[in-house]
Amino acid sequence: MLALRLARGSHPLVLLRRLSVAAAAAGTGFLLLSTVGHAAGNPSAADESLVRLLWCTAPLAATAQFAVSTARTDPAARLQRGMTAAGLGPLRLTLLATVSTALTCVLGVLAALLVFLRLRGDLGGPTAVPLFDADLLGAGHPVPLVGALMLLATVPLTAGAATAVALRPRHEAGASEDGSRPTIAPPSGLPWGIALAAAGLAIEAYTSRAPGSHGGLLPLPGRLIGSPPGVLAGWALSAFGLVLAGPGLVHLCGRLLCAGRPGALRLLSGRVLQEESQRLGRPLGVLCAVGSAAYAAVKVYEASSSRPFGPLTAVGAAVVLACVTASALTAAVESRSARAHTTAALRRLGASASVLYRAAALRALALVIVLAPLTWTVAEMATLPLVH
Repeated sequence: MLALRLARGSHPLVLLRRLSVAAAAAGTGFLLLSTVGHAAGNPSAADESLVRLLWCTAPLAATAQFAVSTARTDPAARLQRGMTAAGLGPLRLTLLATVSTALTCVLGVLAALLVFLRLRGDLGGPTAVPLFDADLLGAGHPVPLVGALMLLATVPLTAGAATAVALRPRHEAGASEDGSRPTIAPPSGLPWGIALAAAGLAIEAYTSRAPGSHGGLLPLPGRLIGSPPGVLAGWALSAFGLVLAGPGLVHLCGRLLCAGRPGALRLLSGRVLQEESQRLGRPLGVLCAVGSAAYAAVKVYEASSSRPFGPLTAVGAAVVLACVTASALTAAVESRSARAHTTAALRRLGASASVLYRAAALRALALVIVLAPLTWTVAEMATLPLVH
């Protein structure tokens, strides 16, 4: 009840972020339901239905990440100082954020269920629409409602569990006192991330089929059978390597800005990137991994004679791209909120708003200069064994 009251009295921007999480959950839920419909309409193609279900893990993970990013910036998760006296401590705040996230996702998957049943014709009306034919949704075949609801429950459960783990109370040891200059330790994941990305590319190159062989490309929903498992494993390992290397890459951008004899603008931008590398690194690493995979997939399919992407592939790609982009933007908002006291101190010392804007633009430019070529290089190297 408290979660519903906080949601009703929230700022419109907070409500918009929660509605975005609900929309992402609806898209993921619709993809899960489409696997149930395909299994009901094609009982002899159990392997293809299973692979379709496995492909849903990507939008499910992206939705959970977006839900966690939204929960971090939710004002309800920062009520600890004002509500501790009323018995709402860190543990209950985490529980409140978990319940709010789960309820938001429940609304999304229920909307997806209504749309799915409507497109199938179970609620009356036509049994097909121009984009979704009867085979995709299993129209005309009964769908086990209990099984569909259990499958839909994975979306709020996954998002809620991820939120509980990410926002669990932590006891910070060795926190620096006020007035002492903290030491910014570089993240330790950069070499491991680079090693995993290189290993993934090597596995993909080794296990990909010879040029010109049929079925050597990575199929997406609608044409799922026939992928070499090494290609999937290589792509997944390379993506995980980029995510793991994200904080280290952001910290490296800050080190590069502070290299040499930096001026005040470069020093301010570099120090902020180093301090915020842990908060910004993982969402940016996920964004780079998804961008690399999307670029590689489009290039591979352009070089093949396969049919264009189907509607379910478009829905899944839209959910993943929207979630990872929104997560990166949300992390930037969270970083800005965390630096509010520092920004206020700089303004009191005489720093103008234009200086702060230029520092933010310089940080964004440094990230683009470092991360964009790396993402493109990984994508190009991933496609070389498949298109040549």
